[in-house]
Amino acid sequence: MLDANLKTQLKSYLEKVTQPIEIIASIDDSDKSREMGELLQEITALSNRITLIERRDDEHRKPSFSLNRPGSDIGVRFAGIPMGHEFTSLVLAVLQVGGHPIKLDDEVIEQIRNLEGNFEFETYISLSCQNCPEVVQALNVMSIINPRIRQVTIDGALFQDEVEKRQIMAVPTIYMNGEVFGQGRSGVKEILAKLDSSAGARAAKQLDAKEAFDVLIVGGGPAGAAAAIYAARKGIRTGVVAERFGGQVLDTLAIENFVSVKETEGPQFATALEQHVKSYEVDVMDVQRAEALVPGDKLIEVRLASGAVLKSKTVVLATGARWREINVPGEREYRNHGVAYCPHCDGPLFKGKRVSVIGGGNSGVEAAIDLAGLVSHVTLLEFGAELRADAVLQRKLHSLRNVTVITQAQTTEITGDGKKVNGMTYTDRASGESKHIELQGVFVQIGLVPNTEWLKGTVQLSKHGEIEVDARGQTSVPGVFAAGDVTTVPFKQIVIAVGEGAKASLSAFDHLIRSSIDEDAPVEAKVAVSA
Repeated sequence: MLDANLKTQLKSYLEKVTQPIEIIASIDDSDKSREMGELLQEITALSNRITLIERRDDEHRKPSFSLNRPGSDIGVRFAGIPMGHEFTSLVLAVLQVGGHPIKLDDEVIEQIRNLEGNFEFETYISLSCQNCPEVVQALNVMSIINPRIRQVTIDGALFQDEVEKRQIMAVPTIYMNGEVFGQGRSGVKEILAKLDSSAGARAAKQLDAKEAFDVLIVGGGPAGAAAAIYAARKGIRTGVVAERFGGQVLDTLAIENFVSVKETEGPQFATALEQHVKSYEVDVMDVQRAEALVPGDKLIEVRLASGAVLKSKTVVLATGARWREINVPGEREYRNHGVAYCPHCDGPLFKGKRVSVIGGGNSGVEAAIDLAGLVSHVTLLEFGAELRADAVLQRKLHSLRNVTVITQAQTTEITGDGKKVNGMTYTDRASGESKHIELQGVFVQIGLVPNTEWLKGTVQLSKHGEIEVDARGQTSVPGVFAAGDVTTVPFKQIVIAVGEGAKASLSAFDHLIRSSIDEDAPVEAKVAVSA
């Protein structure tokens, strides 16, 4: 299953294994069991510290396998064949079970080790999901640290019976002790915050105690990362506060237009951003949501959902954007139960079913093309009279036999049976007629909405909710700058966000210099300047 080049790379990684590993495979006579067995045999052959044991009479899912360190109780299991995006999760788990150091802060490791109770996690993923590996890797590493935590990663496309029984229609979906624990991307800190009820209060207390920053960046996407790097290089006290480092980039599959990087994927790009930022003296405070901006005479406050308050002389707002909702009955009720926003992540769960895509721009047409290879039929609905996607994408779309394109269609309702989606209703804008389509999934692809609700009444916003900025990234509030998809700057592209983040940071630094000069100047000089 592994080509020669990949085997060579994997062999070099496995040289870092310092302790023996037992791979215990639960198999039957299925083709998938044989395929999994081939993969495990190839891995075992690359290291004399790894042994493979096959079992047919146990009660575990088949095919599945666990990674064990003799003499210890480690609960890492994969149900399925972890290739695609999950191959990295497998390699990391092998290394960590084999004694390779875990890259977490000592404080976080101790917090995981001290968790009270027993936790049985089941994480449903798809191999094409770029958001799933972070969850898988987080829970794997937690189960390696704490033997009371057990984790099994389940390929939803392979174990369709379970997916149907539990009505899972979005990945990653996490169960803990038999109950739904969470859905969507999350890392170690987010999971810990849910398991350790006192963690939030401790974190808030630590944040409150921090000294004022020279530049505080709110948001950890490309714009925020660039702003942090440029500020740190000036030698000033720099902080970044963000819900998740990487922002919307984490939900992007392929990136092929970032200058000097021919091809990469969103999560890889986000990791590179974070590593670059952390190579400087930047105080990164993640898993924190900003709730209010309070301007002051000398210091600006950013109040967080945890109750903590951060202070800074200048602020760069880079909170980005999120998927826009269509705001019709049924959308929120059936979100993650048939209503989805990421075709790459959730598409495999709709294999052989009928779905729709709402939106005729590039993202909508690309989603329809991708889904057409998985599902039985795709209906693409566009509000306007014609599609807005690039011509090359439209040609590809129209060449697919299992795709129907409907223009001048206004979605009015997503219907369901109380548990999951069973159809959608739209109005033909040309005739005024209401029509209904029976289907099992709806993928919404109608663009982005800026994350600015928390800023209303503080900085000037456009009619679309974007932060209005001038050529220097300055907002309507002195000392507050903004950059990236959250602003009125046109063309929401990663490369533009990076440039705007750098510009906003340099503008903030310039503001600090000018403010310090004004403060040090005599009264007469201040009057002359203001005149």
